[in-house]
Amino acid sequence: MILIVVKYRTKPEWTQRWPELVREFTEATRAEPGNIFFEWSKSLDAEDEYVLVEAFQDDAGEAHVTSDHFAKGLEAMKPALAETPRIISRTVEGAGWDEMGELRVD
Repeated sequence: MILIVVKYRTKPEWTQRWPELVREFTEATRAEPGNIFFEWSKSLDAEDEYVLVEAFQDDAGEAHVTSDHFAKGLEAMKPALAETPRIISRTVEGAGWDEMGELRVD
């Protein structure tokens, strides 16, 4: 699976509007064949930072980055960003979320 984590730092005037700005991109990506998950979170440490955690089946990554909604989504984000996003992208074993072994809830 391809696991990607991206940190987006927004301009102050866009921070509260970010979820709406990326809604269409998010919905289109979640509907892609091969998408495993695509989840946004807001940083607890930085008021202007959103974190995207996404995963795709190994053969779905290229289709994602060459899709029309990918290009359109990045173009929509650009004016709202304070800096170039930071990314980690790796191929890892697995097919999605596993239960945490060190902390079990019964």
